[in-house]
Amino acid sequence: MKLLEPKTQTPTWNSSPNPNLDQSQDAFQPGTWVRLLELLNPYSFDQALLLCQVSEDQWVSWIPDHGEATLHISQFL
Repeated sequence: MKLLEPKTQTPTWNSSPNPNLDQSQDAFQPGTWVRLLELLNPYSFDQALLLCQVSEDQWVSWIPDHGEATLHISQFL
């Protein structure tokens, strides 16, 4: 009876950008509801409606019980 040797893999490093990040940013469109990672005030909703993109990583949005806000893409899902 021969015991199987565990296979070890050598880690590899990839210096190219993560293509999944680009895809997730492209998925945002005006009129899309997104979930906020943190509330902007204690009384506001945890979702925002994206109104228009103002830069590569910022959106003007409307948040119920808060109003209009400019959000960085790191602030929502």
